[in-house]
Amino acid sequence: MTVPTASRWLRLEQLLARLRPHRAPLSLAIDALMVALAWNATYLFRLGFERWWDARPWYDGWVLLGVVAAYLAAFALLKVPQSMWRFSGFGEVKRLTFACGAAGLASAAAVMGLQLYQVPRSVLALHPLFSLMAVCMVRVAYRMLYEHARARIAGSNGTEPRRALVLGAGEAAKRLLAGIQHQGWIVTGLLDDDAAKQGARIAGVPVLGPLEAIRDRGVRGDATHLIIALPSATAAQRRRAVELASALGLPVLTVPSAEELRSGEAAVDRVRDIEPEDLLGREPVQLDEAGIGEVLRGKTVLITGGGGSIGSELCRQVARFQPAKLVIVELSEFNLYTIEQDLSLRFPALPLVKLIGDVKDLDGLRAIFERERPQVVFHAAAYKHVPLMEVDNAWAALRNNTLGTYHAALAAAEVKAERFVLISTDKAVNPTNVMGATKRAAELVVSAMAAEHAGTRFMAVRFGNVLGSSGSVIPKFKQQIAAGGPITVTHPDIIRYFMTIPEAARLVLQAAAIGESGQVLVLDMGEPVKIVDLAKTMIRLAGRSEQEIRIVFTGLRPGEKLYEELLADGDLTVATAVKELRLAQLDDSLEGARRLLAWVASSPVQSADLVRDALSTLVKEYRRH
Repeated sequence: MTVPTASRWLRLEQLLARLRPHRAPLSLAIDALMVALAWNATYLFRLGFERWWDARPWYDGWVLLGVVAAYLAAFALLKVPQSMWRFSGFGEVKRLTFACGAAGLASAAAVMGLQLYQVPRSVLALHPLFSLMAVCMVRVAYRMLYEHARARIAGSNGTEPRRALVLGAGEAAKRLLAGIQHQGWIVTGLLDDDAAKQGARIAGVPVLGPLEAIRDRGVRGDATHLIIALPSATAAQRRRAVELASALGLPVLTVPSAEELRSGEAAVDRVRDIEPEDLLGREPVQLDEAGIGEVLRGKTVLITGGGGSIGSELCRQVARFQPAKLVIVELSEFNLYTIEQDLSLRFPALPLVKLIGDVKDLDGLRAIFERERPQVVFHAAAYKHVPLMEVDNAWAALRNNTLGTYHAALAAAEVKAERFVLISTDKAVNPTNVMGATKRAAELVVSAMAAEHAGTRFMAVRFGNVLGSSGSVIPKFKQQIAAGGPITVTHPDIIRYFMTIPEAARLVLQAAAIGESGQVLVLDMGEPVKIVDLAKTMIRLAGRSEQEIRIVFTGLRPGEKLYEELLADGDLTVATAVKELRLAQLDDSLEGARRLLAWVASSPVQSADLVRDALSTLVKEYRRH
C-alpha cells in the first residue's frame, strides 16, 4: 500500500474518532433514516414498483413520522444509541430485535386504533423486520469499514498505530500535538475541565469534555494510551488526573514536568512514563533563593559522596548558584565520572575538581581540604541500605557513617570552613537498626563538633525516603513489574515518608542557609504513604492489573520498622521561616562521642554485636532487635 493511501485511511480513522463523542445523536439520526428507508422498502416489496408510491394514502407521511418516533423512543429506552458500532455483536443484534419488535407492535396498534385502514396491514407486519435488517446492516458496514481502515493503517508500517487520548488542552497539549502526530501517534481527542475549551478544536483535534469524561468508554474509544499534558497544574490536579487515568487499565504517559521543561532536560513533545514522583510529589517548595545564593555564590563548595543519588543532585543544585569552584569527593570511580560528564554538559563554565576519596581516610581528607580550602561542605557520603548494614556490614556502616562524618567534620573545622551540613535520615530517630543508629551517632558527632569548633557552623538535615534514589523501592518495583511480577512488599501495613530527589536537595541548600551551629533541621515530609498502595499504583500506571502482577508479602527485614519518625521523643523543635523546615536541638554528647570514635578508629574489624553494644552506649534511644 502506498503512503498516500495509508494517509487517506488514517484521515478516515481520525474523522471517525472525532465523531465518536457525538455517537448518541448521530446513531439516532442514522437509525431514523434506516427506519424511514425500511418503510419505503416495505411498500416496494408489498406493492411492487408500479404502485409503491401512488397507492399510499395522503396521510402516509404523518404515519411515517409517528413510526420513526416510536422506533427512536424504543431505541432510546433500550439505550441503543449508547452502544459503539465498532464493537457490535450478537448482544447488539438482540437488543435491536427487541427494540424493533416493540416499536413495530406499538406502531401497528396505534395505526389500527386510529382507524387508518389505508395503510396496508402487510406493511405494518413486515416493517419491523425490514427495519431490523437495515439498522443491523449499517452497523455491520461501519464495523467492516473501521476494521479495514485499522488493518490498512497497520499494514502500512507493520505495526498497530498508537492511539492516545490526551488529558489537558492547554499550551502544553498544543505543543505536544505539533510533534507527537509525526511520531506515529494518533490523537483521538483531548479532555479539559475548562468549560470554555470544551467543544473547541486544537490542531484539528476536538476537546471532548472534562477530565471525568475519561470514564466514558465511548469517549476513550479504542485509545491504547492515555497522555497527561498538565505540566503547569498544581500537584493536586496532577494527582487527580493520574488517578483518573490509572484506574482504566491503559498505559499512562505524561509530558515532562514544568521543572523538567525549565531545566531543559526534556521537550514537551516527548512523552515519558508516569513516575511515582508525578503522583506523590507535592507543591514546589518556595525557597529563599537570595539567601541560598548569598551562602554559595562565589564560594568553594565541597560535596562528599557527590556521585550518589542525593550527592549528584546537590551538585546540580549548587551549580545553579554559581560557586567559585565545586569539589566533588566520591569513592566510586563510575559515579564520579557520571556526575562529571553531566555537570560538564550542563554547566561548562563551572570549575570542577573531581577527586576519588574515602571519608574513612582522615589523612587523605585532610590533604584534600587543605589544598581546596572549601568554605561550604555538604557531607552526603554514607551507607544507607538497612538490611545490608544490619549484620554482615555493621562495622563498615559504623566506620563510614559515624567515623567518616567525624573525619569530614574535623577536616572542615581545621580549614575553618564556614558551614558543614550532614545529610541524615529519618531512620536516625529512635533507631531500630544499625544504619539508623550510625546516622544518629553521626548527628551527635556533628552536635559535639559544633560545641568544640565555634568557627564553623555544623548542622544536620534529616529527611525520609527519596523517590528514585539508589536502594529505594521504586527501581525495585519497576524491575519486578517489567519481569511480570510478583512485587515483594515486606508488610501490608508498612508506611514511609517520601520526597523527590530535587526537592530534598533544594531543602538541604535552604537548611544550609538558615541553620545555626548544632542544629538538626527536619524536613516536612508531608503525609506518609503505604508501600502496598504505592505498589498497586505502579501496577496500574504500567497498564497492568493486580491479577497479572501479584503482590507478595515477605515479612519485615532485620532492623526494619513498620513506620519511620522524623522527630525523636526528646527533641525540641521550633518553626523556621521556611514552613517545610523545623529545628531539632540535640544534646551535646561530646565525651560519649569521643569514646566511640576513639574505639572505632583504633580497633580492628569488630562483630555486629560489639558494634550494637557500642552504639547503644552513645545512642540511648537505640532499640536493638
